[in-house]
This record gives sequence, structure tokens and C-alpha cells, in this order.
Amino acid sequence: MENVLFSTIVRSIIIYILAIFLTRLVGRKLISQMTFFDFVMGVSMGAIIANTIVGPRFTVISAVTALISVTILTIITAYLHIKSFRVRKMVNSEPVTLVENGTIVEKNMKNIRLTIDELMMKLREKNTFNLGDVEFAIMETDGELSVLQKADKQPLTPYHMNIKATTSGLMKDIIIDGNIMDENLSAAGLSKKWLKAQLNNQNVKDASEVFYAGIDNNKKLVISRKNKNNKEYHGKYGIE
Repeated sequence: MENVLFSTIVRSIIIYILAIFLTRLVGRKLISQMTFFDFVMGVSMGAIIANTIVGPRFTVISAVTALISVTILTIITAYLHIKSFRVRKMVNSEPVTLVENGTIVEKNMKNIRLTIDELMMKLREKNTFNLGDVEFAIMETDGELSVLQKADKQPLTPYHMNIKATTSGLMKDIIIDGNIMDENLSAAGLSKKWLKAQLNNQNVKDASEVFYAGIDNNKKLVISRKNKNNKEYHGKYGIE
């Protein structure tokens, strides 16, 4: 029994460290856009790691020991990740600049094994369709691409036009599935009488007809009615 526990703990530590190292080699692209190949590789690695840690014998004891060991290792890694910059850099690497002043940094592209097609796809996902519009494009440690467009390509905002804008704030839930959220209504400084008047203005007789209603800081009520009698037909919403 002791040999099984000790062996499982040792295997867990070794495989855990090896898995982190191999994941670094595979690259952060695996977590940002998983292709079919990436999926197969990820599942295969997971199965191999689990089988190596647990081993062919004493499955129940080994599995429990392995789960506890990996959990403890994960907690320790997370703690060191917060406390130590070196550990954080070793585990997660650091952001990588892929585009600078409209020019692709070829060396960094090769280092993270990202193709031109994949880079352009990620830029389009950020509503950037022209490489020349990009001042900086940085691959973050979580695999996401951060894009800063050139100053003359950025959209105008009220700040640029010296217009004072007011924020609408976070929307508070007022009605959920026909039920009035009294606490949120009171927190917004409003009454049921006010709510009823607002519902009547939008041709809603009772809160039971509302699937969702929310209010922002400007006291604007947004309503989505229930659609019990509105049967969906194939392709109605364009997403199947």
C-alpha cells in the first residue's frame, strides 16, 4: 500500500512538471483556437498523462492519490504564479508582439508557430481587415490577440469630439420570467406603480407577460416579452 501511494505521488509530480513543459512547447495557440488536430492531440496527451500517473495496478487507490496530488500541485503552482514573476514567466511565458507598425514580426510568428492565415483570421475577429491599419498586435499569454489600430484608423468617440457623455451603467434585472425583482426595483429607487406605468406605455398589461425586463442608470426599461404563442419554424432565426 505504501509503495503504491509513494509511487503514485512521485509519478504525479514528474508527469505534472513534464506536462507543463510539453504544453509550453506545443504553444499557446492550442488554447486559443482548437482545430480537430489540436483536439485529438489534447485528448491523447490527457489520456497518456492520466494512464501514466495512475498506472495499470491498484486503479482506485492510484486514482484517488493522483487526483489529490495533482490538485495540491495545481494549488502550489497557482500560489507561486502569484508570488513569483519568474515562475509566472516560466509557466505562462509573456506577451508576444506579432505586428508592429503594420509589419509582421516574422521571428515571433515562427516562435509561436502561427501562420499568416491564422494571424489574418485573428485580426478579422478583431474587426481589422487591413494589416496596414494595425499599429500593434500582441498575442497574450492566454492565446488571445490584442490589437491596437493606428490613430487615424480608430473610430471617433465622444471624447475626440469634446462631447460629454453619460454612462448607462450596468443593467439591473427587474423582471425575470414574469416575476418582479422587488429588491432590485427598490435599489433603483423605483416603485411597482412606476413599473406598471412603464409596462402600460409599452402595451404590456401585466408583468406575467414579460420574460425579461431590465433597467439602466438612466431609468430606461428594456423589455423582452414571452413568446408562448409564437412557434419557431425551421430557420426562423437563421441559426440551427
